[in-house]
Amino acid sequence: MITKSLLTIEQVNEIALDTFEMKLKATVSLDEVEPGQFIHIRIGNDNAHQLRRPISIADLDKPKQMMTIVFKVVGTGTETLAQANVGDKLDILLPCGTGYPIDKLEVQKALLIGGGIGVPPLYYLAKQLVQKGVEVIVILGFQSKEYVFYEEKFASLGVCHVVTNDGSYGSKGFVTNVIQEQSPTFDYYFSCGPTPMLRAVSQTLSDKKGYLSLEERMGCGVGTCFACVIPTPESSTSYKKVCQDGPVFEADEVIL
Repeated sequence: MITKSLLTIEQVNEIALDTFEMKLKATVSLDEVEPGQFIHIRIGNDNAHQLRRPISIADLDKPKQMMTIVFKVVGTGTETLAQANVGDKLDILLPCGTGYPIDKLEVQKALLIGGGIGVPPLYYLAKQLVQKGVEVIVILGFQSKEYVFYEEKFASLGVCHVVTNDGSYGSKGFVTNVIQEQSPTFDYYFSCGPTPMLRAVSQTLSDKKGYLSLEERMGCGVGTCFACVIPTPESSTSYKKVCQDGPVFEADEVIL
């Protein structure tokens, strides 16, 4: 059930170029939040930003009711959010969308593939998988060295490969290049990132079982405005809502 709550900013740090990590203290229970879900944040206290911003959940400390989000400044909305101060309260809807259904899967080894700002939700997912005894292999893709973050966090959980488009850090190329070069074995893959990356991943791993988390602009964030629909293979008029039916889908459930 989605609830509206005020979360207090405990920390905010720039962890890579234009990329901010924010820790939030919740006054509501986080026990039902799943890896892959997101929060919908109201920006500011005026009408300058009328639409909320969807931000994925990067980590949770449920006993302490602490939530971590990571976002990239890409416009005036996220720029305003990055300028918020410790002690400020954020008007948030949570938890939104569907998460990765790891409790329903039989998996001993998982491949996690993240690109850019699609990396954060995979960290909480990786932690939950490792806690269940699952071996994780992680591939993280970034534009360049200046944008790399969370490498050490993922490396503490399993094998971690970093690739940059320009080769300024890690391997040069794309996440699919690493997949093809390493040929990792796994039971399921889980991926989050920009649509072109997800499309390439799903095509490269077309014979594997996997889940994709989509990044989309949203209006309401709760399934009423139809601003974030995506076609499905069922028919030419069949669509699903990223905010409500997703953002996590089975790899063959939607058309990218």
